Amino acid sequence: MAYKDLQAFMKALEKKEQLDVVETCVDSVLEITEIADRVSKKNGRALLFKNVKHSPYPVLINAVGSYERLHMAFEVEDLDDIGNEIGELVNMGNYLGIISQIKSIPRLTRMLHVFPKKVKRAICQEVVEEPDLDQLPILKCWPEDGGRYITLPLVITKDPETGQQNMGMYRLQVYDSKTTGMHWHLHKDGREIYKKYRDLGLKKMPVSVALGCDPAIMYAATAPLPKMVDEMMFAGFLRKDAVNIVKCVTNDLYVPANAEFILEGYVDLEEMRLEGPFGDHTGYYSLADIYPVFHIEKITRRREPVYPTTIVGKPPMEDCYLAKATERFFLPLIKLMVPEIVDYNFPLEGVFHNCVIVSIKKSYPKHAQKVMSAMWGLGQMMYTKMIVVVDEQVDPHDLSTVAWKVFNNIDPHRDLVINEGPLDALDHSSNTALYGYRLGIDATKKLKSEGHQREWPNDIEMSQDIKKMVDEKWASYGIHLS
Repeated sequence: MAYKDLQAFMKALEKKEQLDVVETCVDSVLEITEIADRVSKKNGRALLFKNVKHSPYPVLINAVGSYERLHMAFEVEDLDDIGNEIGELVNMGNYLGIISQIKSIPRLTRMLHVFPKKVKRAICQEVVEEPDLDQLPILKCWPEDGGRYITLPLVITKDPETGQQNMGMYRLQVYDSKTTGMHWHLHKDGREIYKKYRDLGLKKMPVSVALGCDPAIMYAATAPLPKMVDEMMFAGFLRKDAVNIVKCVTNDLYVPANAEFILEGYVDLEEMRLEGPFGDHTGYYSLADIYPVFHIEKITRRREPVYPTTIVGKPPMEDCYLAKATERFFLPLIKLMVPEIVDYNFPLEGVFHNCVIVSIKKSYPKHAQKVMSAMWGLGQMMYTKMIVVVDEQVDPHDLSTVAWKVFNNIDPHRDLVINEGPLDALDHSSNTALYGYRLGIDATKKLKSEGHQREWPNDIEMSQDIKKMVDEKWASYGIHLS
């Protein structure tokens, strides 16, 4: 059964002993970050700070910062379960023929519950008040940050041409009690919609920001969805129940009805301001730059809301687990487009865009290079700075084995591919912003048809009969392995 809202998820965490409640008075400037960072690095629990200086609202952080809580968030035993459902839905082979159509009815029935449902009254509008961001326990995360940042905002906009809403997650630097920055990167959907408003010669762009939704809605804002897929609909699919949405008080946008807070306002299409620096998910500070400004006209909220937040920095941190959800959910879609892929792994240390390890069923010369090119051509995969390709029998999640294969299997002249293309806006290593060089590493077994005329040696493996014998006798050896 879907979580009704963020506080329902909190209760589930508390029931599973996955939530620590902190009564001690804490400061939203740096102190909460240091506490949460220590907890994240030790794979600790979610944290609810009930007594935050200068704010009447409690703070929830690290809510999905472990695999157990991530599974709870999506109500699954394994993240691949959702990925497999997505793969089944988009695989047209499931819908061919009368028998297949009959078998697909339960699958299609699930889709009836994904469309957002408009409601007249909503918890998120129990209180309507004048904007005052100083009342919210907004964090200053790291010492060199440009200010306080709202780090889990669900930013809702509407395409002025199609009328389709979009929901993305873009950090908001607080400038004063009524304005924030709007961190729209060049490649993001929000930035594209912003450009459409400017091209139309309009002065203001309506924007609403939801703070504190159930985990499925929160995640949907981060998901790399095709433009035609509505994030609220995707959230409904994930939670197996429609998202209730309500019309804002001051604009024509629809927001999650059960959110904790809603910030309603607009982006001035002529105003820009310096935003940053910010301690980012790369583990480094992203540099200050010029971005649009969000003006808040009203804040609506629940009577007793909880303020949700997160911190990003050196991995592992809470955002790493959300990235792992993306990895597992979208693997079947990647495999539909590049069917020779067996599995892939975005190591946490690669902060998602910097490294992917992919195993493939290799069947012809330079097959690994073909896969690299295909992956660099897939949406946000274009940002991937390093792609490591291994054979199908290598588990890409076994980093020790992957390293062994890379260190031993490659000839630098033959197996390293340098490719120029787009890079993530947060990549600081390139001499140029937004684009640079990417590396492909072919660590697969080389074929004679690829010009490798020497005999390729077999991996050292014990015979199966000896393994079986030792398994059967293991207890008698009296050997204890930690």
